[in-house]
Order: sequence, then C-alpha cells, then structure tokens
Amino acid sequence: MGAQLRVYKRRIRSVTATKKITKAMEMIAASRVVKAQRKVAASTPYATELTRAVTAVATGANDKHPLTTEAESPARAAVLLLTSDRGLAGAFNANAIKGAEKLTAKLRSEGKEVDSYVVGRRGIAHYNFRERKISGEWTGFTDAPEYSDAKRIAGPLIEAIEKDTAEGGVDELHIVYTEFVSMMTQEAVESRLLPLSLDEVAEEAGTKDEIRPLYDFEPSAEDVLDALLPRYVESRIYNALLQSAASKHAATRRAMKSATDNAGDLITSLTRLANAARQAEITQEISEIVGGSAALADANAGSD
Repeated sequence: MGAQLRVYKRRIRSVTATKKITKAMEMIAASRVVKAQRKVAASTPYATELTRAVTAVATGANDKHPLTTEAESPARAAVLLLTSDRGLAGAFNANAIKGAEKLTAKLRSEGKEVDSYVVGRRGIAHYNFRERKISGEWTGFTDAPEYSDAKRIAGPLIEAIEKDTAEGGVDELHIVYTEFVSMMTQEAVESRLLPLSLDEVAEEAGTKDEIRPLYDFEPSAEDVLDALLPRYVESRIYNALLQSAASKHAATRRAMKSATDNAGDLITSLTRLANAARQAEITQEISEIVGGSAALADANAGSD
C-alpha cells in the first residue's frame, strides 16, 4: 500500500507543476489580449477613413480600374489564411483552417484555381503535412503584428492581382481570419478584399446612404486609385492580423483557464485517493500490531 501512496503523491506533484504553468500562461494571455484589443481599436479609425477615401475615388472615377473591376470570367483566386505560430489555443487554428478549406472548395466548385497564402506556422504545417502548394508564407509575428508585417504580406498579393492570369496572376483576393467578438467568442470569417464591391465597402464605411461630393482628380483617378488601393489592402490585412492576434490570445486564455481548472479537479481527486490509501495503510498497520500482540499473548499463555 505504501507504493500506491507514493504513486499518488508523485502524480499530485506533477499535476501541481502543470497547474502552475497553465496558470502563468493564462495570466500572460490575459495581459496580451488587452494590448491586442487596444491596437484593434486604434487601427479602426484609420481603416474607416481610408475606406471612405477609396469609396469616394472609386465611385467618382469614370475609368474602370483593374482593382475595382471584376473579371468577366474569373479563372484564379488567391486565399490568404491567418493562423498563429503557436498552439495551446483550443480550436482557434482549426476553425480558421476549416474556414479556408470551405472557401477553397467553394471557389473550385465555381471553376476557379486557388493559390494559397498562409500566415502562421500552424497553417503552414497543416498544408505541408498534406503536401499542398503554398504560394506565399509568413511567420514570426502573429502574436504581436506590426503594420510593416501587413505591408510585407500585401506586396505579393497586390502584384498577383495586377498580373494577368496567363502570367500567374489572380482575379480575386480573399482573406480568412478569426474575428474577435468578445473574450468568450471568436469567429472564423472570410472576406473578399479585391476586386472591391463598392456597395459593401460603402456599407462598411457607413457611407452607403450619404450624398457623395464631386471630385476632380489630379493627375488622374487611376493614379489616385493606384496609390490608395494598396494602402486599403494593407490596412485591411493589418486589421485582420490584429483581430486574429486578439482572438488567439483570448482563445489561449480560455484554454489555459480550462486546463488550470481541470488540473485543480484532478489534484482534488488524487488527494482523496492518497488520503484513502494512507488511511488503509494505517488501518493495516494497526491490524498487524493488534494481531501480533494477540499472537504474543496467546504464546505466553500457552507457555504458562
């Protein structure tokens, strides 16, 4: 029985150490999610005003710009998937990957080829394990993304959509990321970045029902769009990166809290088993002492 008690005590020590780690990770994630939320809130006004500017230029221009005009028969689309570099976040990465898989299947059912671009080691590992081609990949900044990271991602995507499909370009650009709704809710969403749907963009910017002023463009509307639209894509990707980072930290906090609570329940259960084992050991020792004393008394009585 002593060996069983030692097993319980060893397991209690092991689970206690694990509980300390998960508790520390929970506290770290809680502090990081607050910072990520602040960044999301700070980037929203910039993205909103930039969206208003893009809408004004696109609706006021007479010429059709390649980034605002849909192809008659789109043949290829790019899908940008945002995951995290690290795990321990519950179903965070799985939901984002599942959303990208669903979107890819939908685009292929429409007869379009799909080029996959992936951010985060978890998504890259998923595609590499299944031997799927990745047209572009980025890692190392998913926990705390900067605007320079979004700009680095947007560069090859904009180049791809400006090329003809015959030269390896794409007709559409989609993004799949996890939107931060609350500390308890994060949803994997997909959105088409390019070509722009002006009605949807205006609705997002809150300018759909507004009376738009007339503009004169210098040097031309096309040149203004050439300058604005890359910034628009960068701001959208940056906001998605921030949303994804906040969602990841919230998911990690929730997962680590659940692990900490489970560890506490397991320690309580093991403590009860250890107490029962110790009580059984004490009872057995008392029984052996009483039995030995009775046997000695009988031996002494027989000798008399």
